Amino acid sequence: MANGNPKTNHEGYSDPTAYKAIKNTDVDDERFHKLLNTIFTICELSGFHLEERIILKDTQTGKIWR
Repeated sequence: MANGNPKTNHEGYSDPTAYKAIKNTDVDDERFHKLLNTIFTICELSGFHLEERIILKDTQTGKIWR
């Protein structure tokens, strides 16, 4: 990122591929964290506590979250 522009590389040239990859990761992270918070809330409201690690696979991206 040159001059604070996330669409350019460190030399100032346009790098749309890297920009799209970073933006997609941000969206995926946000989706995962919203899901995880929802799971914790459901457990809490139902009188349960999650004891072990949850492993999830994103059906849209194939990414595995541990």
